[in-house]
Formats: sequence, C-alpha cells, structure tokens
Amino acid sequence: MVNGRNDVSSIKTTRLELIKTKAKVKTAKKGLEQLKMKRKKLIFTFFDVVRQIRLTKGEVKETLQNAVDSIRLAEALEGRMGVELVAEEQSMITLDLSSSNIMGVLIPKVSWQEEKRSEIIDTILSLPVAIGDAKISYLDLFRLIIDMSQREVVLRRLLLAIQKLNMRINTIEYNIIPKLNAKARYIRQKLDDFERDRVVSLKYIKGKVASSAE
Repeated sequence: MVNGRNDVSSIKTTRLELIKTKAKVKTAKKGLEQLKMKRKKLIFTFFDVVRQIRLTKGEVKETLQNAVDSIRLAEALEGRMGVELVAEEQSMITLDLSSSNIMGVLIPKVSWQEEKRSEIIDTILSLPVAIGDAKISYLDLFRLIIDMSQREVVLRRLLLAIQKLNMRINTIEYNIIPKLNAKARYIRQKLDDFERDRVVSLKYIKGKVASSAE
C-alpha cells in the first residue's frame, strides 16, 4: 500500500495515471536489468584484473631479484663508481598520461618511451655486458611496476563503480519499483471502487425509474 496521507492525497486516481505508472514500472524494470548486466560485467572485469595483478606481483618479485643480482654482479665486475657513471649518462624516461573507458568507467593510462628500440639496442651493446644486463633487468622491472600500478588503479575505479551501481540497483529494486507498484495498486483499487459505486448508482436509478413507471 502507499504509505502517508499526503502521498495518497496527491495521487491522481485516473486511468491515464494508471497507464503512466505502469509504464514507469516497465521502464524501471528495464533499467534495473541493464544495470545488473553492467554490474555483472564490471564484477567479471574486476576479478580478471585481480588475477592479472596476482600474476604481475609474482613477475615483479622474480624480476626484482634478477635486477638486484644483476646490479650486484655489475658492481663486482665494473665497480660501483663505474655503474653510477653509466647510470648518469642514461636517457631520461618520459611518461605519457591518457585515459581509456571500460563500460563507462574512466581509467587513467600511463605509457612511456625511453628511446627507440634500435637506440636501446645500440646503447646496451655499447655498455659492458654486466651493466647492459643490469639495465635490461631494471627496464623490465620498471615496465612491470607501471603495469601493476595501472591495474591497481583500475581495480579501485572498478570497485567504486560497482559500489555505486549497487546503491542505484538497491534504490530501484527496493524503493522505486515497490512504490510504483503500490501506487498502481492504489489507483486500480480506487478505479474499481468508482466502478462499483457507478454500477450501484445505475441500479438504484433503474430501480427508481421502474418504480415510477408502475
């Protein structure tokens, strides 16, 4: 039932209002279904990103150990000063920020370029072997850290979007639709009451007319 005297008094108990209310219920149910489908897709994407992060963390741990081992070997063979001098001569890395859209969720994207591939190869070939290996290891580590950081941002954005969807779904499913259904039932009840009163009135009038004719 529709709760509240003010709510009831403001309802138009007409057939047109009943039609409009039923149309709103239909629209709300359609929107609810679409929101649930979107939530399902976002949840699927969320767990896929979780899986990717777990895999990347394993790669980061392994690559980090390789990078540490390679720099220790380079320092042992070329000396710490030699490694630091080579490091100072290496090019700066530029990060480019952009964004992508995952089912309406805006996701920041970080891409980076150190040098062209041919230039990277030439640079590494010009270095002592141990230092070149260390550079490759740390470049791999840097890529993995960037990838994992991006996925963690995606994860937080997806979680926030899912929470907002849950709130909208709950509002529509447990508030808006029940109220519209209650309103439709109230209007239908009033229309039925009006129809019964009309029938009773007609029978009464017919009875009076018949009595007068006699």
